[in-house]
Amino acid sequence: MRLTCKTLAALAMIASLSASSVTEAAFFSYPRLMTLPLRMERIKFGSPVLAPMAHVRFCLSNADDCTVHGVDFRRRNIVLTEARWSELNTVNREVNRAITPQEHSGDAAMDQWYIAPSAGDCADYAVTKRHELLKRGWPSRSLLLAEVVVPSGEHHLVLVVRTKDVDLVLDNLNQNIRTAPMTRYQYQWVRIETPYNPKFWAGITVPSPKHMGPSDTQQTASADRWMLRS
Repeated sequence: MRLTCKTLAALAMIASLSASSVTEAAFFSYPRLMTLPLRMERIKFGSPVLAPMAHVRFCLSNADDCTVHGVDFRRRNIVLTEARWSELNTVNREVNRAITPQEHSGDAAMDQWYIAPSAGDCADYAVTKRHELLKRGWPSRSLLLAEVVVPSGEHHLVLVVRTKDVDLVLDNLNQNIRTAPMTRYQYQWVRIETPYNPKFWAGITVPSPKHMGPSDTQQTASADRWMLRS
């Protein structure tokens, strides 16, 4: 199914403009993130599913982005250090600012994903962030494109970063990096790249944020209400 991203372009524009008016700090500081019980709730991979056709076309034009990078035969998950947390926030903010939100027009059969265009839709943000992190040495098994459905019913692409202790979501509709369970009430998760091969996709289950404290729940709800109002 095509990632339409129509009304999402306006929301992305608001999110990118708001970056200059909010603090440069992340939603969670690194020490705060690493003490959240919520971080232990991990996404679960389901049965194999077809990859989006746009992703198939993307791989034909960007073969290196669709190959396995950083092979570790011990299959260890990457540890989220303070330096890596800072790097994720830098890439997330810079890409969100560099690409002007734009509705993708054209037939679904001809949908294309582009790396670092001057203007683009949600898929362009996601593949650009993944590309930049691959260039910085992140392993492909930790950088997974994922398709979600927003409350309006439109399909949307985000980047999931899997580390040893937490699954993080980089999203052009939100300047802050969030844990995957924090998006559970905002997004319906559809499918995701598999860690062992970027060309293969699977169904996905994201746990509910049952371990959130009152303040975390309030912050997440406020962020979701802001996006729906915008």
